[in-house]
Amino acid sequence: MKTIDKILHRMKQDGPVTAKVLSEELKLTTMGVRQHLQGLEDDGLVGFEDIKAKVGRPTRHWHLTAKGHEQFADRHGDLIIQMLDSVENLFGQEGLQKILNQREDNTLNQYRQAIAKAENLKEKLQILTTLREKEGYMAQLEPDDHGFILIENHCPICHAAKRCPSLCRSELTVFQRLLGDDVAIERSEHIIAGQRRCSYRIYPI
Repeated sequence: MKTIDKILHRMKQDGPVTAKVLSEELKLTTMGVRQHLQGLEDDGLVGFEDIKAKVGRPTRHWHLTAKGHEQFADRHGDLIIQMLDSVENLFGQEGLQKILNQREDNTLNQYRQAIAKAENLKEKLQILTTLREKEGYMAQLEPDDHGFILIENHCPICHAAKRCPSLCRSELTVFQRLLGDDVAIERSEHIIAGQRRCSYRIYPI
């Protein structure tokens, strides 16, 4: 992977980052990293925000722009939207909903088979995170005070979900049906709402 791709991927995965941190992670000089960042800024892929520090000069934090996020977009997004439009034109909203329901059931069955031998919520979520990662969601699982946070730094169906919000509702429904009524799931961040990532707080009740 090229250095600029590593930089973009790092920002996509973990959010804003300083040149110093990037230089340490990539084992490059700070000056070299800044040159890469300048090139990416010239291309409109990254921007920055200077954040005041308690002592000394402000710290420059680099982040992806909207154009930068588009580098990770699903290349099949336009095709999916065309297919959704065609289904709705041919079979109406009811026909489109039947297809979305079928997709939801198929996804749920796949996930249920995968977590069948999991013994607790943590194991289930670890397996689910791996599945989502393979599907292109750049997923990671983190513990919190009450349970877990499932983070998805990328949404490979983002364009289609903007056209058809039922896809997003379906994702949440699949998680709830998969984990059962004794587990609470709350979406705390949402890419479609303009946030950097989607995240779900998941905890036993």
